[in-house]
Amino acid sequence: MAFIVLGFYSQSGKPNGIVEGKLTKCPDKPNCISTEFEADASHFLEPIRYFEAGAAEVLQQLKENIQEMGGEIKIEKENYLAATFTSSIFKFVDDIEIRLDVDQKLIHLRSASRVGYSDRGVNRERIERLKGLRSSHKN
Repeated sequence: MAFIVLGFYSQSGKPNGIVEGKLTKCPDKPNCISTEFEADASHFLEPIRYFEAGAAEVLQQLKENIQEMGGEIKIEKENYLAATFTSSIFKFVDDIEIRLDVDQKLIHLRSASRVGYSDRGVNRERIERLKGLRSSHKN
């Protein structure tokens, strides 16, 4: 019963968005992964570097990759994209957010569960898969 309630509760949230020009820091729980804050080693993965493509092309490719992975795009803004992934059984919602640093030519990603403590590595796997899909496409 508790999982059903948490699943329902997670559906009412929203992505954190950009705070002071960056994706939000991960909370002190293992159900979040981010490429923004290198000092937060337990939540950190390297960002993706892009070269030749413009920001609009990069975001479009990432959008397509997220949709191929089963995500639903929720917010599209200049240099920012937010999507959700919903688990099939209890309908838990995870947010994935992407911020392009056009000056550094970096793609920053954050994937986090809206509720609960552990995610059994699902968000890290999602970011790694998205990074793999991104690298399999031409920059």
